[in-house]
Amino acid sequence: MHNILMLGAQGSGKGTQAERLSAKLAIPTVSIGHLFRTEIDKGTGLGQMIQDFMNRGDRVPSSTVNQLMRGRLEEADVSNGVILDGYPRTIHQMENLDQIFTANGRALTNVIYINVSDEESLRRLSGRWVCSNTKCEENYHEKYNPPKKEAGRCDTCGSELVQRSDDKPEAIAHRLELYHKDTQPLIDHYRTRGVLIEVNGEQSIDKVEEDINRSLGI
Repeated sequence: MHNILMLGAQGSGKGTQAERLSAKLAIPTVSIGHLFRTEIDKGTGLGQMIQDFMNRGDRVPSSTVNQLMRGRLEEADVSNGVILDGYPRTIHQMENLDQIFTANGRALTNVIYINVSDEESLRRLSGRWVCSNTKCEENYHEKYNPPKKEAGRCDTCGSELVQRSDDKPEAIAHRLELYHKDTQPLIDHYRTRGVLIEVNGEQSIDKVEEDINRSLGI
């Protein structure tokens, strides 16, 4: 069974690689960002709180994140393996994940760390646009990956492309600051546990995928 965590700064491409890996291994990807946006779309008080934190580039409280993730990881479709994208991001969240897995007789098998510089993250995110359809959420970039069919529209479903509030330059800079503060200890911890795979994220998407697959032996 594969229980894989994707780690990397915003814009590292971990979401794209998680989806490719999901297709190859036939196990679902669970993205905390998608869980957030689903809650926001419901229009609940919790969703509004999450939106406020995201607009400022701040972390959503771990208690909220852990609650959402615990519920998702108890669903039947992840019983044979899962690829986690964006969770855990702190030591506290890591401890919560360990508790969830231990209770189900599971453990993380691999942690894939896609390493990119802050400069590359800023360059990628400042031009990123995403499909507004939460059931699609295809990613585009105004320079590197623009839509091929119609400007401003998703190639897959035709919905409008939008730039997320947390992809604005000031929010990106703040998120990167938090990332280095909170996530670097995770990288060090998983390296010590012997489950970390570090990949150069400043290559083509296909080359990053090739390196990941080779490291996993798949």
